[in-house]
Amino acid sequence: MIEVLVTLFVLSIGLLGVVSMQFIGSFSNKNAMSRTQAVMVTQQMAERLRASVSASDVTDGFIVDNAYYNANNYNFNNLSCGSSASDYNCFCLSIPADVPNCLTGECSASDFAVFDAYQMSCATVASNPAATISVNCSDKDDTDADSCTAGSIQQIMVKWPAPSWQNQDRIANSACNSDGSDDYDCVVVEILL
Repeated sequence: MIEVLVTLFVLSIGLLGVVSMQFIGSFSNKNAMSRTQAVMVTQQMAERLRASVSASDVTDGFIVDNAYYNANNYNFNNLSCGSSASDYNCFCLSIPADVPNCLTGECSASDFAVFDAYQMSCATVASNPAATISVNCSDKDDTDADSCTAGSIQQIMVKWPAPSWQNQDRIANSACNSDGSDDYDCVVVEILL
């Protein structure tokens, strides 16, 4: 009888280790999936920026429409939902009326920027509803009408909450946590058109 109890005790300790590994593995898989999706979205956004270039009127080089740098065009900031559904269910199952449908009609460069921002926002929240996307520019000439003068560096960032497991300390990426928090992971792509 004592041998059976000792065997059950040893077996239960081993099973606790297996359960712990399973939990840590699922936690790591979720973060890896968020990172993979973020890499795909940032690369696709970079390709869309490159596909939308036009020659600059001010300098030699290429620019994209200023609407690409309007934060209200991303993460459904310019849209409203009449329900408490997730952003994906509310906005991405069909194209909202406020977003130009560039799949079926002719669109201006500004319309394409709004449409691209909408589609990339949908791709961002498809697998992680808490993720956000942003497109910024380190404009090297603030005196012209372009939000991002030719030769300036564009930054595409997909950011998502990434809490640490069991409150373990982790090194926070300063690019993701410029506001002083350390609760986010991100993927950042910088391009020069």
